[in-house]
Amino acid sequence: QVQLVESGGGLVQPGGSLRLSCVVSGSMFSITAMGWYRQAPGKERELVARITNSGRTAYVDSVKGRCTISKDNAKNMVYLQINSLKPEDTAVYYCNIENIYGSTYWGQGTQVTVSS
Repeated sequence: QVQLVESGGGLVQPGGSLRLSCVVSGSMFSITAMGWYRQAPGKERELVARITNSGRTAYVDSVKGRCTISKDNAKNMVYLQINSLKPEDTAVYYCNIENIYGSTYWGQGTQVTVSS
C-alpha cells in the first residue's frame, strides 16, 4: 500500500517562500513520476509541477520561474519550492505519484494561504 503525506503548508505573506515536502511510504519500485497539484476554492485541481524518474520536469505556466520541484530517491521524498508567492497561489496542494500500471496515488493535501 502506497501512502503519501504532505507537509510545509501555511500562511505566508505575498512575496514570501515555502517549501512543501511529501514523504512516500510503501513500494517505490514502479513509480514513474511524482508531482504536485493544487486546488483553489471553486476551481478544478491543476497540475503545478511534475518530475519523472529521469529527472525531467514540467511546470504550469503560472509558476514557471518561481517554482522548483525536486526529489530525493534515497529518502522517498519529493519537494516543491515556491518563491515570490502570490495570493492566487492560495490552494490546497496535493502530492501525487504515478506508476507503470497507470495507477495514481494522492496525499491528503496541505493548505497554502498567501495573504497579508
